[in-house]
Amino acid sequence: MTDPVVRDIVIIGGGQMGLSLGYYLRRAGADFLILDAEDGPGGAWRHGWESLRLFSPAGYSSLPGWLMPPPAHEGYPTRDDVLAYLRDYEARYALPIERPVRVAAVERAGDRLDVVTDKGRFAARMVVSATGTWSHPYIPDMAGRALFAGVQVHSAHYVGPDAYAGQSVLVVGGGNSGAQIVAELAPVARTSWVTTHDPLFLPDDVDGRVLFERAVARMKEGPSDVPVGGIGDIVMVPPVKAARARGDLSTRRPFTRMTATGVVWPDGSETKVDAIIWCTGFRPALAHLAELGVVEADGRVLVEDQRSIKEPRLWLAGYGDWCGAGSATLMGAARTARDLAARLVEARAG
Repeated sequence: MTDPVVRDIVIIGGGQMGLSLGYYLRRAGADFLILDAEDGPGGAWRHGWESLRLFSPAGYSSLPGWLMPPPAHEGYPTRDDVLAYLRDYEARYALPIERPVRVAAVERAGDRLDVVTDKGRFAARMVVSATGTWSHPYIPDMAGRALFAGVQVHSAHYVGPDAYAGQSVLVVGGGNSGAQIVAELAPVARTSWVTTHDPLFLPDDVDGRVLFERAVARMKEGPSDVPVGGIGDIVMVPPVKAARARGDLSTRRPFTRMTATGVVWPDGSETKVDAIIWCTGFRPALAHLAELGVVEADGRVLVEDQRSIKEPRLWLAGYGDWCGAGSATLMGAARTARDLAARLVEARAG
């Protein structure tokens, strides 16, 4: 069998982080290839629900080199605006992307790493894992969950409100996804919003720009020196403001268990439910790194400046603050990629 061509850098994941890295690596003249599992451009944005909105202006939600064009409609960009931008971005910079390529594992192969895929092996001197979190949604291990005969869907696979019209629906989770989904379900379904504590609604004039800067500042200066407000707090985008005006944003504390037909609350009362939508977050999608033995019990990889401590030829980006401040956001991807690309080029030269 012929050995694969050895690239300097192979990036696993062609979403916002992979594209941002591609921009800087191309500008540096690096030898790299991006492998993407999706059938087309857009990464995880291809799977966002139809009405999903950013909570920052287009210009502040851009990748390096080219600002996202302002949307033709009023308000912040929608999922479709982001998809169009990412599609045009990778075409604009002619980034070397192969898709769909589904990665099964990364293996050590002497002085290189091999990326094992459904399209064969890709060899690299360095690998960047940028698979994000969308493909690893988290649902809590709730008692009786397997008994429930109704519909259960994670926000990662939620599409829109039409399928729930006239039904009794619980939305579980107090972040921005929970708020936006409640806002569009409440007018068409009997909707209850379940959160562990009262959601933190930010002032109407605070958007994603402020949240991102505060998140970065807290990492640099410590939480006591930075005003309250983080990326997980709820931004009052127009649909959420409308829900507030209707009185649709009240919440109740979690149920204790699930039954075949509904849920049981702490006081012992039971509510019949047709569907539950879990807006309970994600975990890093790192199953492809199991062979390397670098994934810790908490599901993360030990890194220093985004470089794996246990396998120095492996780098990670886009999974959360532990591998770059705000790196799982559009606005954070560009900053993380700039620093990481410089480190990759320096490591290759060394």
